[in-house]
Amino acid sequence: MVKERIKKVLVYIFLGIGAVFMMFPFYWMIASAVKTPEEYNSFPPVWWPSNWFNFENFIAAMQEAPFFKYFLNSLLVTVCCLVLTGITTILGAFAFSRLKFKGRDTIFSLLLSLMMIPFEMMVITNYQTITKMGLSNTYAALIIPFATSIYYTYILRNFFATIPDSLYYSARIDGASNWQYLWKVMVPIAKPSIVTIMLLNAVSCWNSFMWTQLIITSDKYRTLPLGLFAFMSEAGSNQQYQLAAATIVVLPMIILFLFCRKYIVNGVARGGLKG
Repeated sequence: MVKERIKKVLVYIFLGIGAVFMMFPFYWMIASAVKTPEEYNSFPPVWWPSNWFNFENFIAAMQEAPFFKYFLNSLLVTVCCLVLTGITTILGAFAFSRLKFKGRDTIFSLLLSLMMIPFEMMVITNYQTITKMGLSNTYAALIIPFATSIYYTYILRNFFATIPDSLYYSARIDGASNWQYLWKVMVPIAKPSIVTIMLLNAVSCWNSFMWTQLIITSDKYRTLPLGLFAFMSEAGSNQQYQLAAATIVVLPMIILFLFCRKYIVNGVARGGLKG
């Protein structure tokens, strides 16, 4: 018993130290964003700002660049990606878990093999496609490449596969169509996994930078990550403004993760039980 307790204490100490190292950059970013110029440039460094409600750096950053416009762009793109990805993921997962058609497992295996291809290798092809369609410098260019995901389909398909077949046959006997069974039975049951997929997709869309930098050249369609990059290049050495702008970009996702972390862990764990 004593050895087990000592072992458990050591594990918690190790995890606590790891958590401190992981959280410290976020703390330093937020703390530096509310520091005065004197506090920021002081040596030795000021670890605890004198006023945590000093928003002068945030106001200055918002005046230097239209971060509110960037925020609305990011919000629009994220919401559209969530809706489209949710629809394609649910329909794809249902087809590969419940519908019987020739070559189903082979097609799904081929789609899973695409997960081994990094997104960076498909950027040029996607760029050529979007450009030929005349969609560069538009919201559609930011949404279409992220309208589906085989990874999310894989997670939800595995969860759908754990639902007993008896429910499906009972619903069919009662006269329910596949469409009705999907939305009235399977989707409510799979709500934890669907919420997880939506959260992961929201984080991915919100933080998208490389594709946005490649396809967007107009200030009108800049999202927060791209706007932050441009602002950091234009703001020069005024690092308080840069950290304040970085806080504006990161804080929504930090809040989302803190409130929804249990859904993410549980949904991924339950979705990976059966392959």
